[in-house]
Amino acid sequence: MPVYVYETIPQSNTDFPQTFELRQSMSEPCLTAHPDTGAPVRRVLSGGLATFTGAGASTAPMRGGGGCGSGCGCAS
Repeated sequence: MPVYVYETIPQSNTDFPQTFELRQSMSEPCLTAHPDTGAPVRRVLSGGLATFTGAGASTAPMRGGGGCGSGCGCAS
């Protein structure tokens, strides 16, 4: 099962978001409230590290107009 990152939604200008991780099935709906406090939450989209092996896997570096010089394709 994947691990999802959630953060609380600040209710005032003095609140700061608090993040937590939760292992959930992909078929489960997203949380709308913190399981312990009941505070409203949103799921944080984050990139993962994926390793591709087998047929169709490419070991060639990504190409693009990468500003960082690593060929990652970023536009910085």
